[in-house]
Amino acid sequence: MRRIGNVVTWLSIAIITLAPYQCLSASIRGDPESWKSKWFEDAQNTLKLRVSAVDNKNVAKNVILFLGDGMGISTVTAGRIYLGQRSGSTGEETLLSFDKFPHVALVKTYNVDRQVPDSAGTGTAYLCGVKANLGTLGVDQNVRRKICGDMTEGRKVQSIIRWSIAEGKRTGIVTTSSITDATPGAGYAHTPERKWQADSQVSGEAKGRCQDIAKQLVVNNSDINVLLGGGRQNFLPTDVNDPEYGSGFMGIRTDGVDLTQLWLEKTRKLSPSSAYVWNKMQFDQINADSTDYLLGLFEPNTMKYSLARNKDPNPDEPSLAEMTEKAIRILRREPKGYFLLIEAGRIDHAHHATLAKNALEDLVALNEAVDRAVRLTDRNDTLIVVTADHSHVFTISGYPARGNPILGLVADSEGKLDEYNGLPYATLSYANGPSKNVGQTNLRGVDLEADDFTQPVAIPMPSETHGGEDVGVYALGPMSHLFGGVVEQQYIAHAMAYASCVGVNKQHCSSRTGAAVAMSAARVWGPERTALLAAIAMKTYLRGGGF
Repeated sequence: MRRIGNVVTWLSIAIITLAPYQCLSASIRGDPESWKSKWFEDAQNTLKLRVSAVDNKNVAKNVILFLGDGMGISTVTAGRIYLGQRSGSTGEETLLSFDKFPHVALVKTYNVDRQVPDSAGTGTAYLCGVKANLGTLGVDQNVRRKICGDMTEGRKVQSIIRWSIAEGKRTGIVTTSSITDATPGAGYAHTPERKWQADSQVSGEAKGRCQDIAKQLVVNNSDINVLLGGGRQNFLPTDVNDPEYGSGFMGIRTDGVDLTQLWLEKTRKLSPSSAYVWNKMQFDQINADSTDYLLGLFEPNTMKYSLARNKDPNPDEPSLAEMTEKAIRILRREPKGYFLLIEAGRIDHAHHATLAKNALEDLVALNEAVDRAVRLTDRNDTLIVVTADHSHVFTISGYPARGNPILGLVADSEGKLDEYNGLPYATLSYANGPSKNVGQTNLRGVDLEADDFTQPVAIPMPSETHGGEDVGVYALGPMSHLFGGVVEQQYIAHAMAYASCVGVNKQHCSSRTGAAVAMSAARVWGPERTALLAAIAMKTYLRGGGF
């Protein structure tokens, strides 16, 4: 009986083991071409990569956090299709650079006091590790919006930027929005109001009591090595002309302080290699190998949409990818590593204006920046995280045919428009927002791919609102396996800090470094095989196969 039982057991194992191959065999017999199917092969290749994957438990010497402001799941999907169609494919099968990352999670984005969040409360969560109220930066939930009297030292919270500086790392912030806006501001400021970016904007009882965000950056955070973005007006006095636009654009500071000059004074006490630039020519002349501190303010307010910049034969400001590369090259000279925050801020602004094409073009710019970062760094010592602060009420609808223009009207494979009540409708639309196309309007003959076309909306509003659904977080590199499942937004800061041995969780750091892990791998596999595996992994990424 025991022998029979053993036979049954082994037979069961054999059946379970061989079952997939029986299915494959039947598939080949039934349809000789099916085994060659792109879909089948893609799935098999992905499976092989997943099965052979090993968690990277190195310490992250460097951490790069990419933040697509307002980059909800529907924006990622539409952006992926847009990129593919722009490159001549049907689009749906296209992979964004971060689609290839091995670890993905969903993130719950609500603020302490709001079901649907804003970028300030969310920025405080993923940078400082605690949820906060709508509109507040770098403070806990006990600080109410605009209430300066709630601000006490005990209610201020520090970000992973300060945690990294405390460990001797270099730090940087890059954004296409203002450098004093909500996302970057959450990395260094403490304020009950995100809109207090210059002293002239501080209102009511807070005037003279709560310091504006730009001044906090220069006075209290001049040790951040790289600061690139817009927002020049917040640093210049009202009697100073903007260096690019002249007398038509003045600074908005009423305290008479030129913060760009104050920043130079403070940083040159830390290093003689400090520079302030405000246009692309100056930016291009910066030597990353000899510059320790760089402040770049390229517009009075936000930087240009990527769509407009890319159509300019001589753009006067750098692209997000160019700023990303310059920042990495400056920061990586520090032997202890760095933390770098990079925000594609104008995805959000385009959505608020229901300018879907601009939003998707700025997502493509983010994609290029992520790809640039992957190529400039080593996945053995650099953790790259891509996420969003919140979503938007932006949707992809209808049943358009594969390859149907993502910016166009819903149509079948023969180009026949899908109609409702005798009218065609757009694939992309918003639940609310400012648009000429409210409800069901006649879009026949309208150029839906025009740069200034505003998508249809259901409810007219002065500004389109954020969406409250979960967003994605994508991770590559040391400890990227910490990103999985469904997580609260503040968890992101804790996971990045754990991976890079900053903040409160450092008990695992003394005995395990990237070099130690590499040496261990070399002992187990041999140096040749270790190098070969690393080369194969990077080659797979560059070919678009993912990790």
